[in-house]
Amino acid sequence: MSDVRTDPRTVAETVTDPELPTLTLADLGVLRDVRTEGDGTVVVEITPTYTGCPAMGAMRADLVHALRRAGFEDVDVRTVLAPAWSTDWITDTGRRKLAAAGIAPPGPAPVRSPGPVPLRLDPTPRTAACPLCGSRDTEELSEFGATACKALRRCRACREPFEHVKEI
Repeated sequence: MSDVRTDPRTVAETVTDPELPTLTLADLGVLRDVRTEGDGTVVVEITPTYTGCPAMGAMRADLVHALRRAGFEDVDVRTVLAPAWSTDWITDTGRRKLAAAGIAPPGPAPVRSPGPVPLRLDPTPRTAACPLCGSRDTEELSEFGATACKALRRCRACREPFEHVKEI
């Protein structure tokens, strides 16, 4: 039985992202909804940063573990795919945490018209300020970093490499 003073949303908001552990799932904008059903089941809705994100299983398990540890016996974590996640959902706090960890936060997500996603054969041009020195004179070293949603960049001013969360 859960402690009536414990809010399941408060518990869920403390769970960190397995790939970006400086951020909570709430900071990342992945945590969509937390509610308690009439039968006492805590329902948590999360949206992956992209279809097929390998961290979803870890997120689900971490949420269930945190809520059960807080006394909630019945937990149902659901994946919600629509609307699709956007880097615009990263909170201001999340963006500050990324920069403090040396990861360049994303700029505004690209605006797309409704309908099919157009096929682009050329690389997506991206820019990012260096999270270490603030210089905008940076270059992309690899379109993919440690995870598919990050690129590897280098600052031409301070010469330090850094990751950049790509705009989606």
